[in-house]
Amino acid sequence: MAANLAALRSRVELALAGRVAAPFSYRDRKLVETVSAGIPEIDSLTGGLPRGGLTEICGPPCSGRSTLLVSALAERTAHAEVCALVDGRDAFDPQSAEAAGVELQKLLWVRCQNISQVFRATDLLLQGGGFGFVAVDLTDLPPETVRYVPLNAWFRLRRAVEDTPTVLMVLEQEANAKTCASLVLQLESKTAYWSSTNGISKEFSSSISPHTLACLFDGLGIHAELLRTRIEPLNKSHVGYDFVSLPQLSQALATAGAAGFFESKILGNYLDGSASPLAEKSKSKGVLQLR
Repeated sequence: MAANLAALRSRVELALAGRVAAPFSYRDRKLVETVSAGIPEIDSLTGGLPRGGLTEICGPPCSGRSTLLVSALAERTAHAEVCALVDGRDAFDPQSAEAAGVELQKLLWVRCQNISQVFRATDLLLQGGGFGFVAVDLTDLPPETVRYVPLNAWFRLRRAVEDTPTVLMVLEQEANAKTCASLVLQLESKTAYWSSTNGISKEFSSSISPHTLACLFDGLGIHAELLRTRIEPLNKSHVGYDFVSLPQLSQALATAGAAGFFESKILGNYLDGSASPLAEKSKSKGVLQLR
């Protein structure tokens, strides 16, 4: 029996010679370089965004996907990296992104009209190289359309970004890349928080109508869950995190057209650095606790 197994192993190794190195050797998870996503809780949960790999960010509308995208773009451009955004439905708002800290001079915005253009543009960007971060925004496309993208299209993107210093992030409503993704993160919205401006009440939860009194939007609770990873996370003790996406609570918010400007302030701080009365960071678990 042992002789037959040895002969079979030799034949398999000979057949795969030149294509698969050491097919019977155990290979641990590949050690890859990771970069910050611009949100401390996300970095602690995932270990960072992997270079040379495909990262999927999925979740329903208003689940914090755009906040994470803008935070990652701001973080990468702040480190003088050239970034590219492949916009699936021409929905990106550069003014809001600039207000959140994205350096538009280091961002290439590719405006697409259909999913075919998205995948062709992404493949060209990855093949051309030179980008530290490439984001593909499919959040405004119908889930049914993205669901029917063949698996070989995702595999082509994975092969194109593999062994490169580029971070490839795909944002969508559902996870579709399957095993082609190195990291899959699911976001979900929780409670919306409001505060009164007339001194009668301090805060409101989403169960109370914020329009009964003059109110300001303070933040939206977001839950992040790590569904799958091929990299070793820095913190293995948690599978989910709660954080809050806060708007720019500054004087600019009162100006016309500034109400849509959002910036990720995950530790419960306002834009000027003062602490939010709605949140406190638990030192024991690293999870944002809301009162």
